[in-house]
Amino acid sequence: MQVKRIQHHIIICLFIFLSTIVNKAVAQSSELDTLKVAAFITPEGDTIGQSYLPPVWVYGKLSRKWRNYWADWTRLRNAVYVTYPYAKTASRVMVAINNKLAHVSDKKQRRAIIKMHEKELKRDFADKLTKLSVYQGKVLMKLIYRESGSNCYEIIEEYKGFMNAAFWQTIAVVFGSNLKQTYDPQTKDVDMEKIVKDVEVMYGYRAAS
Repeated sequence: MQVKRIQHHIIICLFIFLSTIVNKAVAQSSELDTLKVAAFITPEGDTIGQSYLPPVWVYGKLSRKWRNYWADWTRLRNAVYVTYPYAKTASRVMVAINNKLAHVSDKKQRRAIIKMHEKELKRDFADKLTKLSVYQGKVLMKLIYRESGSNCYEIIEEYKGFMNAAFWQTIAVVFGSNLKQTYDPQTKDVDMEKIVKDVEVMYGYRAAS
């Protein structure tokens, strides 16, 4: 009888122990099954769970065509940045010369006026302009046309004569350039025009739009 009583107590203890383990497992399972999530209620009354994922950035490599395009754009922008102030100065000097020449008919006096301004330009800009690359020189000639409405050949011919204009045109052609370059902001020079407008704002020639 004593042995049976002991066995009975052992069975009861095991049952209590197992019941405790099962209850804990059920409790843990219930906790895992009950997760707080963001949700919204539809007009029909349904509750739909939401989750927010962090953004994922996907980058692709530029094709050779676009790499070349942006390299050319950067080169052009740098050239405009360097040469645009010179084009503005040239235009301003031309206006000053023309205003003076408008009241002078004597050829000798006209040559003296032109020579005086030529000396001023050489004094202020000769060293800087000689440091420009051939490419920057081409951009400068286009910008001078943009600001003055005349190409460099016409300007030289007007102030220094046909022979001088022809001589410098020959030199320009030898070095792969052209004094007769024009400027077309609607077609072939559309990229340059966009850059010029940005540079004008940067230098304070035009207010930002």
